[in-house]
Amino acid sequence: MKIDILTLFPDIFRGPFDESIIKRAQNKGIVKIKIHNLRNWTTDRHNTVDDRPYGGGTGMVLMVEPFYKAIKELKTKDSKVILLTPQGVTYKQDAAKRLSGLKHIILIAGHYEGYDERIREKLVDEEISIGDFVLTGGEIPVMAITDSIVRLIPGVLEKDDATVKESFSENLLEYPQYTRPEEFNKWKVPAVLLSGNHAEIEKWRKEKSVDKTKVRRPDLIK
Repeated sequence: MKIDILTLFPDIFRGPFDESIIKRAQNKGIVKIKIHNLRNWTTDRHNTVDDRPYGGGTGMVLMVEPFYKAIKELKTKDSKVILLTPQGVTYKQDAAKRLSGLKHIILIAGHYEGYDERIREKLVDEEISIGDFVLTGGEIPVMAITDSIVRLIPGVLEKDDATVKESFSENLLEYPQYTRPEEFNKWKVPAVLLSGNHAEIEKWRKEKSVDKTKVRRPDLIK
């Protein structure tokens, strides 16, 4: 997979993609992530990417022309162009699975007051939001989405089945997990997990997963 990221602040991305699983995926050649400065597609000497909104109002609006030029240069027949915006569809695990099967994704990290509406209408394939709150820009959402996609690509994690039974994989939160010691400060690991009875362990995990979801995220229960 290839992921191109359009941003006004490329230095923000130093670090998150150079560590841990994402770094290993790039080193293996499973994914290629490239950060692009949107100002590279501007034409004036000030590298202007925003301007005052028509009709008045507060803040500055990102201009359509730099985005048009950037997307025209980067886009191929296999590309999916995604705009990060509070107005987008709320991002969920099933979307991560869908996107992880694509060959090329262009992620747009916006900033300032917003986008020229023609960017939404003419240049992007879908709009995504990571939740009902506002950040200073789209860079952190882009990092989160990239991470969620890359880890699902076959070969990225040491075990390809590691993503099968985790939170949201079946519209449920993950079951409780424990490790050594068996008892700490009189807090004991549930006996069923020490029994060696795999059928009973699976049954217990399923029940706990459903119970936890009912309490913490009842909206996920169908």
